[in-house]
Amino acid sequence: MNQRHYNHYDRRQFLKLAGLTTTAVASTTLLGGLPAYAVGVQAVGLTAKNAMPTRQLGALTVSQMGLGCMNMSVYYGTHLSDADGARLIRQVYDMGIDFFDTAEVYGAFTNETLVGKGLKPFRQQVKLATKFGFNINDKGESIGLDSRPASIRKAVEGSLKHLQTDYIDLLYQHRVDPNVPIEDVAGTVKDLVKEGKVLHFGLSEAVPSTIRKAHAVLPVAAVQSEFSLLERSPESNGVFDICQELGIGFVAWGPLQQGLLTGKLRVEDLAKRPDDLRHTFRRFSPENLAKNAQLGEYLQQFGRKYNATAAQIALAWVMAKRPFVVPIAGTGRLDHLQENLGALQVPLTAADILEIETAFAKMGVAGERMNEAQLSIIDKD
Repeated sequence: MNQRHYNHYDRRQFLKLAGLTTTAVASTTLLGGLPAYAVGVQAVGLTAKNAMPTRQLGALTVSQMGLGCMNMSVYYGTHLSDADGARLIRQVYDMGIDFFDTAEVYGAFTNETLVGKGLKPFRQQVKLATKFGFNINDKGESIGLDSRPASIRKAVEGSLKHLQTDYIDLLYQHRVDPNVPIEDVAGTVKDLVKEGKVLHFGLSEAVPSTIRKAHAVLPVAAVQSEFSLLERSPESNGVFDICQELGIGFVAWGPLQQGLLTGKLRVEDLAKRPDDLRHTFRRFSPENLAKNAQLGEYLQQFGRKYNATAAQIALAWVMAKRPFVVPIAGTGRLDHLQENLGALQVPLTAADILEIETAFAKMGVAGERMNEAQLSIIDKD
């Protein structure tokens, strides 16, 4: 269970190593279609693995950006073969990302299988996160929540098999089960930690009271919840506060709001994907998507200040909010991942952040962030 340690460079040190000046970055953020971060690393023969900055999720050290693997397999109309998915994962690893996120319910099980194949050649050099907590029937359908101790153990054994590994770096409860005391959940994972099958424990979409109760039984390394310019609840509902108090990391899923903040998503694009989950979100209805297009367009315009894309500005904002926040933008395309990495070189100032947040407050957003079924299983006080 060896852990890889990156060398830590600040931005100026990195640019010197890459043979770039600050001015050069400003003028070549997307040189040849690649972000300056990726181009600079390649230009001097460095591997991104020894230059990627890191952040802490409790005691777990991970790359500053992770990869959400879900939409390689399901939900967004992009279904990669295991071979193509494994190839993409290996390219991502070569670019410096060592934190990969999946779950048993994605697919179901098929995403874990894809990720396991992709990571197998360098399993001990990466941090692998997966999740339990849904009752999955024989047809692979999720039919409710289930975090009973026996079900947790069954899920973990299945994940270990699908992922082709004998340990899980970070195991999340995917959604809080109101029928099972969180102390029992944490206690079961604590036993799995003692057995060496799990290294760190996490919660997803949990409220502060749940986090505190779980942490008292077993230290919580990370809380994963949606966080973006359009979903800022963790700043106001106490989640960031308790993470800072207890030394817990925060993993931001949906940092690009399922593509809405890239400035690239159009009504006609979604219409070509009849099985896309976003069709069930009011935020992505044809009428609301047309209204919400202004959000991505604003970020595109703002990005001209740094010669950066809308996606890079949105991700840079997420990382600037707290030093313990790690975004896991999901993608099934290498060019999108390369673009996302460019966010690491966007030096947003406090004035920039205020300007962006003020503009978004004025524009607002049309439609809920999830469908009713998904919102109904979010943890509540």
